[in-house]
Amino acid sequence: MQISLRNNSYKVLRSYSRAACHLFIMAVLLVSCSTPKDVAYLQNAKMLDGRMAPQPQVLRLMPSDKINIVVSSSDAALESQFTLVSSSQASFANPVSSTSMGGSGVTVAYTVDEQGDINFPVLGKISVRGKTRGEVADYIAKRLVARELVSDPIVTVEYVNMSVDVLGEVNKPGRKTITKDCYTIINAISDAGDLGINGERSNVLVTRVVDGEIKVYTLDLCDMESLITSEAYWLRQNDVVYVSPNNMRKRSSKSAGNTYNQPGFWFSLTSLLVTIANFVNSR
Repeated sequence: MQISLRNNSYKVLRSYSRAACHLFIMAVLLVSCSTPKDVAYLQNAKMLDGRMAPQPQVLRLMPSDKINIVVSSSDAALESQFTLVSSSQASFANPVSSTSMGGSGVTVAYTVDEQGDINFPVLGKISVRGKTRGEVADYIAKRLVARELVSDPIVTVEYVNMSVDVLGEVNKPGRKTITKDCYTIINAISDAGDLGINGERSNVLVTRVVDGEIKVYTLDLCDMESLITSEAYWLRQNDVVYVSPNNMRKRSSKSAGNTYNQPGFWFSLTSLLVTIANFVNSR
């Protein structure tokens, strides 16, 4: 009687062990072959085909920004009056910085003061706060013509220190220089060498200061519709972009935290279970 019960127990144990091994192997295969849904960018882009694109937001000057202003004219003598060059005799109310501009020497960058003004030669104080560089160039050109100082001025305004900071799970973190009037989160990610595989694409933070208040935006790079309609899609100077780490990266930062995600661990465990099952079946 005892032998019969023992045999029945072994049979039940063998059947359970086989079923457990089969289920475990299937689970491992499913996990290893599954493709995360939060890796590809702009997943719903096709749904937006044909829609009106969002209006670009052009960068506007703020206090502490630096700009180069170059006035070109057919009269070289007049031209030199309005394009500042580094000199011990040059002295203006607002602070300036020198920037190399090629073979003719070094020009001086205008720094926008706390009131949003710059001091321009001959014309005096000019308010540039909230203006685009194109608007500043157009305003200066019209003032020069109106005062009959230059008849045919070509005014060029270039950014000197416009930048954003990109941190977190990107391949090239750091400060990224803005060289164009419209700069998006996609431009910043591209300049940072794209996200690493451990970057959480659905949790990209953008922080900025607006009228003395800190604002934080959360962007989802996988969802194109929500991305391009966000206030933070068009970046501003001094924004901070932070790409959060995904769960795998967080676990790997702990001692043995990512062991359970390694294929070798699961195959070793599978091999152990198969060995146990074979041992039970041989009895």
